[in-house]
Amino acid sequence: MALEALLAERNVTHAADRVGLSQPAMSRALGRLRGLFDDELLVRSSAGLVPTVRSEQLAVELPEALNMLRNLLTSRETAPGSWEATVNIDLPDHQALDLLPRLLPRLRDVAPGVTVVTAPLGTRTLRGLESGAVDLAVGQLTTTPFGFYRRTILTDQFVCLLRADHPALHPALRGGTPEAERLAGLRHVVIAPPALEEPGLVYDAVAMLEVPDPSPVAVQNTMAAAMLVAETDMVLTIPRRTATRIARMLPLAVTAPPAPLPAYELSLVWHERLHRDSNYAWLRGELAACLAPAAGPSAGNADARPLAGAA
Repeated sequence: MALEALLAERNVTHAADRVGLSQPAMSRALGRLRGLFDDELLVRSSAGLVPTVRSEQLAVELPEALNMLRNLLTSRETAPGSWEATVNIDLPDHQALDLLPRLLPRLRDVAPGVTVVTAPLGTRTLRGLESGAVDLAVGQLTTTPFGFYRRTILTDQFVCLLRADHPALHPALRGGTPEAERLAGLRHVVIAPPALEEPGLVYDAVAMLEVPDPSPVAVQNTMAAAMLVAETDMVLTIPRRTATRIARMLPLAVTAPPAPLPAYELSLVWHERLHRDSNYAWLRGELAACLAPAAGPSAGNADARPLAGAA
């Protein structure tokens, strides 16, 4: 900084050399500083330039101010271990079942100051990402306004969950009926969004899934739906990864759906306001790695692409 160099050197030529400016450029900088502080700062004497009283005051106060400025310029590179934040993530509860048991132990070890708070997807999600009420969203989307980014983190397939001793799964009880027909004829449980939430641009495909049941039983919680299936002859259709995790905890079997269903593609969505923050970039990489455990953690924006023209 020109002022710092001038106060230290008390010589325009030496100050210019110190900061890599020409002597005329430093002279012009001194003129601008004199106007800014309404003081000569350095005046001529028989021994060269000497500081004014205001200049001597600045020489005492400037180092602390410059150190604060330098800290502000470098503080964005905080290591995960010293990062303290509450991160708000909107996502379907069935994905929370798969993500949180993988992500939270990792954060406890590497970033213990980070707390994760989850909420369901809804019309508020994009507005929350924009305002800062929501930091990340996990779901599906078809289009989104300027200033948002998306990263595809998982492609899964839909499967059906039934109780392990369900008659439809046992050859002796099938009666020759094809399996797809038997499954289609069962009562279905579906995951419904919260009563006050309508699907937004970031949505959950599970909540919008069409099943071959004109009057399915709708519940809002995936584990409640799974418990219902475990105790009845009903069937639940959800992504394979979540179904497999639930089947390890409850007496349930995983089988193919009665008719082909589209792939379940999961995306991570965030707003441009967090795009270049190193801590959130790291967290995006960790979250993606948790949902794709075959791949190691990577930089959070490695395959991010802006949506609708975001820079």
